[in-house]
Amino acid sequence: MKKTFSWFRKIAIAEGTSFLILLFVAMPLKYFGNMPIAVTICGGLHGFLFVAFVILAREVKSEHKKDFRWMAKALLASVLPFGTFVMDREWKKEEATA
Repeated sequence: MKKTFSWFRKIAIAEGTSFLILLFVAMPLKYFGNMPIAVTICGGLHGFLFVAFVILAREVKSEHKKDFRWMAKALLASVLPFGTFVMDREWKKEEATA
């Protein structure tokens, strides 16, 4: 059970990082550097990580008996820049007490 939470946190950080790279590197390269391939590559990776994040969040919710609010906060964190990094502090505490 604790292993699922650990994987969730790792994927959350990777998803958050890929989101920031997509927003602050790939998008400017596409629109200011005429390099749309950057969004294609980074967007695909980010999409994969987002799906993995949602699946693992659902697993953590189920295994650790989290409520709807926990899942809503996790999903909100995944769509806000820096959201997963902010929430990781809380998730780290929750993982330690699990």
